[in-house]
Amino acid sequence: MAQEPAAASREGGQAAAVQAYHEHSKHRPERYAPGPGRLDWENQPDPWRSWEGAARTILPLAADGLATRHAALRRGELPPPAPFDREHLGILFELSLALSAWKSFGGSRWALRCNPSSGNLHPTEGYLIAPALPGIPAGVHHYLSRDHVLEQRAAPPDGRNEGSEAGWEEGWEGDWTRAFGGQGVLVALSSIHWREAWKYGMRAWRYCQHDCGHAVAAVTLAAAALGWRARVLDRAGDEDIARLAGLDRAADFDGAEREAPDVLLQLGATEGGIDVDALLALAGRAGWHGHANRLSSAHVDWPEIAVVDAAARKPRTAAAPAPSLPAPAPPAPAALDLPFATLALQRRSAVAFDGVTTMAAETFFAVLDALLPRAGVPPWSAWAWPPQVHPALFVHRVDGLEPGLYVLVRDPAALAELRGAMREDWLWHRTGPAPLPLYLLIPYDLRATAQLVSCHQEIAADSCFALGMLARTGLVAREPWRYAQLFRECGLLGQALYLEAEAAGLRGTGIGCFFDDTMHELLGLAGGEWQSLYHFTVGGPVEDVRLSSLPPYGAARRAQTPKT
Repeated sequence: MAQEPAAASREGGQAAAVQAYHEHSKHRPERYAPGPGRLDWENQPDPWRSWEGAARTILPLAADGLATRHAALRRGELPPPAPFDREHLGILFELSLALSAWKSFGGSRWALRCNPSSGNLHPTEGYLIAPALPGIPAGVHHYLSRDHVLEQRAAPPDGRNEGSEAGWEEGWEGDWTRAFGGQGVLVALSSIHWREAWKYGMRAWRYCQHDCGHAVAAVTLAAAALGWRARVLDRAGDEDIARLAGLDRAADFDGAEREAPDVLLQLGATEGGIDVDALLALAGRAGWHGHANRLSSAHVDWPEIAVVDAAARKPRTAAAPAPSLPAPAPPAPAALDLPFATLALQRRSAVAFDGVTTMAAETFFAVLDALLPRAGVPPWSAWAWPPQVHPALFVHRVDGLEPGLYVLVRDPAALAELRGAMREDWLWHRTGPAPLPLYLLIPYDLRATAQLVSCHQEIAADSCFALGMLARTGLVAREPWRYAQLFRECGLLGQALYLEAEAAGLRGTGIGCFFDDTMHELLGLAGGEWQSLYHFTVGGPVEDVRLSSLPPYGAARRAQTPKT
């Protein structure tokens, strides 16, 4: 069916706004994207969003007892599903959005979390939307990582059930629970753009989308470790997510920074579905509780962020055809066969690399293999769309592999287009194990080039390898909402790389500061069909011995863990 003229005109205007933001937010050697210039420490945002007046449910800290190993998840082998209850949902959040450690230096103290974040700023918030479960009441709950608790935002009207006195099954709570149909729970993710804009200015919106992708992968993998399948509900629009999570309730944010809806995930059975429309109707009847805390006393307005966020909002769409993915293949074993919980809790971002550590070619191939989407393998099993992001790699220190520029083609259907979009004189020599679609473009020592492209950061040259993620941004002209989606797919890749680096006995770090068009010129890319949206690097870390490390939750908090 042909698109209505008004809709086509509206989408054309949105695509133009997205394109304008993308160009204006690029870093260039002669001009960085507009930023604050200096950090206003007096207005540094509170790292915790909390809801004053909302009832709290204390979650257990029980991830240490989870036996699932990372290697099993890489093969798509999930354990039997755990029950949906307070204990296991506590593990879900402990391994995805919770604190992983406290760091201190010179009288300052700050928290690290399981999900990666640009500058450790953490703009992503999580909401559990659940039926009545053992230990957790039906409704909408905000996850507060500082305390590892759920704050109940939506509850039965006036704190009780509507309907007759015959029982809860005839009231709001019963209707709410029936809408889930025994199909699991929902997790909604949102972003507070100010948390990033305080430090990064205009480019912050990009980083919020990266962090959302990190969080999607973190939640999906934590769910898989509990035996739960996860999938992004691709039909849902951003307005649906906002209404369901209570993000559209302006009065509840009065004086506080707003949250932008990002993603809605279903955890549990993937056959059938949860009646989201019924939940949306019931959300309008719910009793909503809590008022959002204000994060900063003053703000700097970045109107371009508001414009691109509005232009890239996702409407309701038809369900995407399930991507055709190959069956899982036995991946090369990681260097360290660790329990997934250990890996998730020890993940860190490197601040410097030693410039001498090397990695074996077999380990390098195993890391890249884990980035290939395969049927039933998390986190890719949660993503509803075909892969649109392909890493271009600067290989520096991989034993048995020539230094040079390589491309990992994550979708065989994209190979011809990528070759046609880049320089004609690239080699495109297939290399590595037969199942791995890795291509050598040019053998050359590109450490200086990698450092230049990454805003002159030595971490891109001192590593074993660095990469840029090439995304098919031509999709945005037809569907502007895909702009955010592409950054989130990059974030999924980033979280996978973080975990694979740890499993290889190395460390990774995302690079948000890179010279966009310098990377494109290096590859010979012209026009806007392909753009690099996120960079990453993996190597041997240099630890800062001046920092002290403390457990994420102290003994007093652990003593509050409910006994089950």
